[in-house]
Amino acid sequence: MFSEQMNKFPDFLIIGAMKCATSTLHEQLAVQNGIFMTELKEPNFFSNDDQYAKGMEWYLSHFESAPDSTLCGESSTHYTKRPTYPYTVKRIKQHLPNAKFIYIIRHPIDRLVSQYIHEWTQRRIFIDINQAIYQHPELVEYSRYSLQLQPYFETFGQIRVLPIFFERLFQYPQTELERICHFIGYREKPTWNSELNAQNISSERMQKNAIRDFLVEQPVLQKVRRQFIPKSFRTWVRSWWTLKKRPKLEPKQVDYLWTIFDPDLAMLGSWLGIELSCENFKATVKDTPHNWIGL
Repeated sequence: MFSEQMNKFPDFLIIGAMKCATSTLHEQLAVQNGIFMTELKEPNFFSNDDQYAKGMEWYLSHFESAPDSTLCGESSTHYTKRPTYPYTVKRIKQHLPNAKFIYIIRHPIDRLVSQYIHEWTQRRIFIDINQAIYQHPELVEYSRYSLQLQPYFETFGQIRVLPIFFERLFQYPQTELERICHFIGYREKPTWNSELNAQNISSERMQKNAIRDFLVEQPVLQKVRRQFIPKSFRTWVRSWWTLKKRPKLEPKQVDYLWTIFDPDLAMLGSWLGIELSCENFKATVKDTPHNWIGL
């Protein structure tokens, strides 16, 4: 009979937001001495019903190799995808009542565009972005940060949630990494590893293609391709399955999105003690680090 008391539990979760450098932060934390990050990224255990059905024994098995003295974490952006996954917070509360949460926030429209590119490469969206924002409401909902954070505050309290801004993370990576590590209780001085490339960049992803993906993944063909086919030709072939230019929202759609995101950012800003809007977002979040001041 499985006993949760005999297993190592995660101390913190990187809960999103999607397309906000969660994979990059996961890798940066994983190389710090005394921090263990799951090899499986995006286990999505508490969000996805099919993953949750595997049980806690399966989930905790991803932490089995962690030494007792290490801090453990995982990263699942599905944990802040309301209303797609409505039971996430309730499940986390049941199994990880003492967890801490890291939430990375990016300009909401930049995040939306990046998600659109991701969904296009996965062949889940085929229409133009100016139509997609109406027909695929998740593009908009996942950028409503106060909406996503509200249940975490109500369930765990603001003190257990650390906001990190994407724009500031890449402008002051060492400072922000130190702030993150202090929050999770890491006692050593972390070091941002500049040799690690940014992870999971949407603009570099190719659209799914079953035949191409099967051929590309064959070890023998990989060797042949790299030895005998010029890189310039390979790059040209890759372009067949990548977006030729970054999707561009029309002014009418930008105005529409501002009417949705500005009230949401105003709420977020009230929690941080600053004024936030789509217009001032990037300049404001780069100035100084921000912490919750009370709900």
